[in-house]
Amino acid sequence: MTVIDLPHTETRTRQLLRIATAGSVDDGKSTLIGRLLHDTDSLPLDHLDSVTDEHGVADLAALSDGLRAEREQGITIDVAYRFFSTPTRNYILADTPGHERYTRNMFTGASNANVAILLVDARAGVLRQTRRHARIATLVGVNRLVAAVNKIDLVDFDESRFREVENELVELGERLGAEILVIPIAAKLGDNVVHRSSNTPWYSGPTLLEYLESIELTAPAPVSTQLRLPVQWVSRPTSGERRRYTGRLSAGTLAVGDEVMALPSGSRSVVTALDTLDDARSIAVAPLSVSVELADDIDVARGDVLVSAADDAALPTAAREIDATVCWLAEAPLRPGDRVALKHTTRTVRATVHRIHSRLDPETLDEHGAPTELSLNDIARVTLRTSSLIVADDYASNRDAGAFVLIDEHTNDTVGAGIVLDAHEAADRSGAENLEWHRPTLDRAARSERIGQRGATVWLTGDASDTTHAVALAVEDLLTSTGRSAYVLSGENVDHTLFDDLDASAGQRSEHADRLGRLARLFADAGTVTITALSTSTAPARAVVEAADLPFVEVEVIAGSDVDNVAQQIVAGLRS
Repeated sequence: MTVIDLPHTETRTRQLLRIATAGSVDDGKSTLIGRLLHDTDSLPLDHLDSVTDEHGVADLAALSDGLRAEREQGITIDVAYRFFSTPTRNYILADTPGHERYTRNMFTGASNANVAILLVDARAGVLRQTRRHARIATLVGVNRLVAAVNKIDLVDFDESRFREVENELVELGERLGAEILVIPIAAKLGDNVVHRSSNTPWYSGPTLLEYLESIELTAPAPVSTQLRLPVQWVSRPTSGERRRYTGRLSAGTLAVGDEVMALPSGSRSVVTALDTLDDARSIAVAPLSVSVELADDIDVARGDVLVSAADDAALPTAAREIDATVCWLAEAPLRPGDRVALKHTTRTVRATVHRIHSRLDPETLDEHGAPTELSLNDIARVTLRTSSLIVADDYASNRDAGAFVLIDEHTNDTVGAGIVLDAHEAADRSGAENLEWHRPTLDRAARSERIGQRGATVWLTGDASDTTHAVALAVEDLLTSTGRSAYVLSGENVDHTLFDDLDASAGQRSEHADRLGRLARLFADAGTVTITALSTSTAPARAVVEAADLPFVEVEVIAGSDVDNVAQQIVAGLRS
C-alpha cells in the first residue's frame, strides 16, 4: 500500500485547482462530479430540479453530461467542464470520456490539469482504459494521481476487495513512476467523497475532497521563474509612439528596466513601459497579458518570444526539429512524410513527419516501434521537422512553451496534439551535423584571382521599398557594366521558388532572412556580389555570411535618397 503524507492545510489565498477525471466507461466519473457539485452546494436550485425525478432522487451524472447524445447513450463524449468552490479554493473539473474511441478528448482534458482523479469500478478493477488514461495523465505532466475505487457499495463495502484493487493500482503507479493515493468511494451515495463514510471503518485516509483541499500548488520548476512572452501582436503606431508588443506571459516575471532578447533573431533591448488591460505597471507576473514598449524598435514579429537576456544558459531552443509525444486525433492515418501545420504558442509553421519511433500499447504500457502509420487515438513518439524556427521548451519544464497542436492545412481541422520532449538546433535538421561541406577543387582565393573579384553580400534595408529596390538595381548595373559579376537576389523571386513553403506572415520574417542569408553565402562563395533589398532583420543573414569569412555590407536606404549617388557610394566601398 502506498502511503502519502498529506500536508497541513494552512490559511492561504484562494487558489484554482484544475482536475481531470479519468477512467473506463461506466466507472462513474460523471456521477462523481455531480456528487462533488451537490455536496459542496455548488448547484443552482433550478439546475438541480431539472435532473430530479418525481421521487426526489437526483440523476447526478446528468449534472455533468451535457450533450444530448451523451444522455441518450449514457456515456460522456465531449470534455465537460464544471466549476465549484469551497472556502479554501476554487476548482475546475474536466469530465473526460471513458470510451476508448474518445481517448483524444482525455488527452486534451488532462493537458492543463494539476491532479487527475482515476475512477475504478470496485467490481471490475483496473481495466485497459484505466491504464491508458493513467499513462496519458503522466505523459502530459500530471504528477498527482488519486484513484477513487467507486461503487464500493456494490461489493458490500468489502475491505478485502478494496485491498485487491488497491494493490493493482499501486503496481500501476510503480510502472508509471508515480504515486497513487487510493480512496474507497460510493459516488452515488456520497461515501468518502465530501463526507466521511461510516460504512468504511477500516479506511483511515482522507475523503476525496479532503485530499483535494490539502494539495499545495507550487509553480513547476525551473522554467516558471524564467521569462517567456510569446508575442501575439505587434502594434505599429503611425504617430511618434514606439511599437508595442503584446501577449500573455506564459512564465516568469517582466519589469520595466529589464533587458530582454527576442528569439529566434537574438535582438536585444530594454523594457521602457509595461501595461495591462487595466493600468500601467512597473512589473508583471505570469499569466498576465501585457503590452510592452522597448527602448529600440528591434525586429520582433508575431510568434517570436521575448526572454530574459540575463541568463544565456536558461534560453529555450530555437529549433527546426522536435521529438514529441503525439496523440493522433483524426480518422485518416498519419504516416512519415505527411505534412501538417504546427501551431506552437503564437506561431504557426509547416511541419513534416520525419519519423514515427514507437506507439504506446495501452494494455502493457510498453512502447512498440516503429509503426508505419498512426490511427485515431494512437499515442506515439515522433520526430517532426518544421519549415521555420520555433522557440520551444520541453513540456516537463514549461507546459505552454512545450505543447502544440497539429492542423490539417486543407480543412483547418485539428488533427493532433503533442508535447515537446526535446528540441534540436536548426543546424541539426536533416542530419546536417553528419554532413561535411564539400570543398571545390578551386579554393576561394584562387577563384577570386581568376575572375578578378571577391564575392560579397550587400544587404539593403529601409521602409521605402521602392527606393531600396531601385538602389539594388543601380548597384547591379554599375558592377556589371565594369565586368563584375553581380546579382540582385529579390525576396519576391525566391518566395516563388525556394521559399514557397513560407507564408507571408510577419512571424516568418526571421526565417526568411536566415534562408536568404544562406543563399547569398553560396553566391558570394562563388565570387558573385549579391544584392538583397529586404526590410527585415539582418542578424540571421549576417551570422551565416560572416561565419564563412565573407564580406557583409549593410546599408539603410532612406526614403527620398538620390538612388544613383547611394549606389555609387556602395560600389566605391566594395572596391576599397
